Amino acid sequence: MVDCNGLFRYPALFVMTQSRVLLAEDDAAIAESLELYLQLFSCRVDIAFNGPDALQQAVTGRYDLILLDLTLPGMDGLLVCQAIRRQQVFTPILMLTARASEADKVVGLGAGADDYMTKPFSSLELQARLSALLRRSLEYQAQQETQMTFGALEIAVDRRAVTVAGRDVNLTAREFDLLLALAKHPGRVYSRAQLLDAVWGYAHDGYGHTVNSHINRLRAKLESDPNNPAYVLTVRGVGYRFCDR
Repeated sequence: MVDCNGLFRYPALFVMTQSRVLLAEDDAAIAESLELYLQLFSCRVDIAFNGPDALQQAVTGRYDLILLDLTLPGMDGLLVCQAIRRQQVFTPILMLTARASEADKVVGLGAGADDYMTKPFSSLELQARLSALLRRSLEYQAQQETQMTFGALEIAVDRRAVTVAGRDVNLTAREFDLLLALAKHPGRVYSRAQLLDAVWGYAHDGYGHTVNSHINRLRAKLESDPNNPAYVLTVRGVGYRFCDR
């Protein structure tokens, strides 16, 4: 499936190093091969073996890239792709399939995919396509997310600076990362485990108090009334979300 000959021939393509990747593939052997390949670049890889799981992970997780097979059980890749885009999730999607006709490619791209590869493929082609997708995504994010405004709250992403009604707010690095993770997707609900994974890089139920304490400190610094927050909201029994009004 993935031919790794000449893998390190083009170091300029290593844009994907440290990226978080969702791999939706029902064939366990192919999934393992791709996972091992991506881990060579220090990518963090989550695997979904069916369509519903792929959709749920794509919508609730924070990924840099999605590799999406078309022939998934429970919900095929085209429907998954369409549903991801309807949820306003614009993570780059590379469709992987054995269907090689021009019509299939047109349908796949029309469903919201950013690129389309047919199996089998070489490691160098996969590396080049993933790097190109990630590079364009990073460039777009840099253009779109330098300044985020929510009423009186302003977040200068490039300067890692926050103001409320013109007042500078002094956040720690972790507090800023937590605020940014929530503010990037207003209205989306995150569990404590998901925030731990996204901001701290690990997830364990026993560390939920870490998220709680950082949320409390954020509210104390951002909110005029921390007991009745306007920005960082609690979703009882689940976790937290950023206000989407």
